[in-house]
Amino acid sequence: MSSFDKNDLSGFIGKHLVYTYDNGWNYEIYVKNANTLDYRIHSGLVGNRWVKDQQAYIVRVGESIYKISWTEPTGTDVSLIVNLGDKLFHGTIFFPRWIMNNPEKTVCFQNDHIPLMNSYRDAGPAYPTEVIDEFATITFVRDCGPDDDSVIACAASELPKDFPANLR
Repeated sequence: MSSFDKNDLSGFIGKHLVYTYDNGWNYEIYVKNANTLDYRIHSGLVGNRWVKDQQAYIVRVGESIYKISWTEPTGTDVSLIVNLGDKLFHGTIFFPRWIMNNPEKTVCFQNDHIPLMNSYRDAGPAYPTEVIDEFATITFVRDCGPDDDSVIACAASELPKDFPANLR
């Protein structure tokens, strides 16, 4: 029997996190509620892509450890483990081949282009899938409360140069 309530997501909902993968890619995520997140990508293969209201599976797997998984309209599958206590992330991203061949097609505010992302996904190719399996360091954490649409509201390229230092 675990010493924590695995159904209690209250220590995670509303968290806004910035993290950098060991490969140098910089990402940001906001856990909007128990099954929705917003995120933006600052650098890496699809840097400057951002998404709101991504449906996700969010579970607690330890005292301060959570897992988030989702499938994007692009066909990309993502699974993240967030260890708040140690400020550590582990992410596994399964990119379909079409994204590896043409990553620039996904660099946009996805919500405005979901039918287009679906058409790219359907056209493929899907295989061979590229698996990115990396650790990341959490470099910024703040509590914003649930369902705040202002947390991630623009592309990374529109943020101040001192982001996230300019946040409280």
